[in-house]
Amino acid sequence: MSFVTVESPRPGVCLITLNRPERMNAMAFDVMVPFKEALEKVSFDNDVRVVIVTGAGEGFCAGADLEDPGWLDIFNGLTVPGIARRAMKILDDVIKTIHDMHQPVIGAINGPAIGGGFCLAMATDIRVASEKAYFRPAGINNGLTSAELGLSYLLPRAIGTSRAFEIMLTGRDVSAQEAADLGLVSKAVAPEQLLEECYQIAERICGFSQLGVELSKQMLWAGVDAGSLHTHMNHEGHAQLFVRMTTKNFEEAIKARKEGRTPDYKD
Repeated sequence: MSFVTVESPRPGVCLITLNRPERMNAMAFDVMVPFKEALEKVSFDNDVRVVIVTGAGEGFCAGADLEDPGWLDIFNGLTVPGIARRAMKILDDVIKTIHDMHQPVIGAINGPAIGGGFCLAMATDIRVASEKAYFRPAGINNGLTSAELGLSYLLPRAIGTSRAFEIMLTGRDVSAQEAADLGLVSKAVAPEQLLEECYQIAERICGFSQLGVELSKQMLWAGVDAGSLHTHMNHEGHAQLFVRMTTKNFEEAIKARKEGRTPDYKD
């Protein structure tokens, strides 16, 4: 049985599913390693314009696998502290791989996103939640820290510092509707509508320039890290000029609008 499935449900759209529903798609290494490999492979598939990530069954991802996290050969010969550091590096790389992908990544949050699963959801570019979903920063409830896998970086930027601090320091559940109200997800929808909603977003994105979408994703994340408005505007300007001066996309958009048709961007 494959713990990660990769499908092409619509033209230009790739659906990657964490497929261990009996363990709520927990982050065991035999799930996360093939998941990262699938992300890397899809990132360089130029026929894929948008990636959707979801979980099989009732849960999105339950975070750490407390039953059996698995073993990798790279742990051989290491003490417990060394194994722990290697393990965190593997999980960190999953989050960074999502950010580095050429395509926008939509998180179809079909159920509970707990601990590392919350972090995984926050790593996606766009999030849509099933009404059955909820988000929980689990570490604080287990005597640890709720700050892991980039959550203390991503969550305050998504919903503001006060709300992020309150959620992460109390370890409480955030329902799908509250998540939508906070801006943590774009919207909450009925479970049976979740994938269709994500497909509609993906299909709209697919209608734009591939190069334009890729650079827009990069600029949005660069803006999150920008040291100043002036610096980031220079960065944006160069990206815009690159597309404007090296493609005929703008001319095609004007021509298509006059002719009442959909643009056919060649990049």
